[in-house]
Amino acid sequence: MDERARTSLSKFLSFVLRHEPQAIGIQMDRQGWVEIETLLAPCQSHKKQIFRAMLDEIVATNPKRRFALSEDGLRVRASQGHSVDVDLGYGAAVPPEVLFHGTVAANLESIRAGGLHRMERHHVHLSPDAATATVVGRRRGEPLVLRIQAGRMHREGLAFYLSANGVWLTESVPPSYIDREAIEPSIIR
Repeated sequence: MDERARTSLSKFLSFVLRHEPQAIGIQMDRQGWVEIETLLAPCQSHKKQIFRAMLDEIVATNPKRRFALSEDGLRVRASQGHSVDVDLGYGAAVPPEVLFHGTVAANLESIRAGGLHRMERHHVHLSPDAATATVVGRRRGEPLVLRIQAGRMHREGLAFYLSANGVWLTESVPPSYIDREAIEPSIIR
């Protein structure tokens, strides 16, 4: 499968497994899992030709590890980023001292005033390094990267979770835990 086809199918699977399973008439269980055989037929009837080998390739090669297979290999789910109600079962984890959040300049004043909020998702997503946060921020324009004082947040009672693909999750980040200076992308290279 070529890169363009893999990206297109990955985006479709992200949409279905994170946001709208009902768009193709499937239901996920409480933890976000769906039987692979239950997923494949509706995808094909919605003009997305996905076969088991293709799904395995998408899961294995996605650089962001957006998807996970169950231990028995019979189910698949998105690793994080859901807007539908799921319980991914991630236990509380101790974050590193500093985490990063990628955004764009248009959001900066609002974030400085009110912090980071999960919006339509279950959690705020934080990256372990500035380079990853830059890639995240770049999806919406010229990126800015914010340093988050995650260690201090944790010591002061705010919970963190580590997703299967290495993204740090938290309910919100109050402004007092966000460094005042944003990192310009040119500094990160």
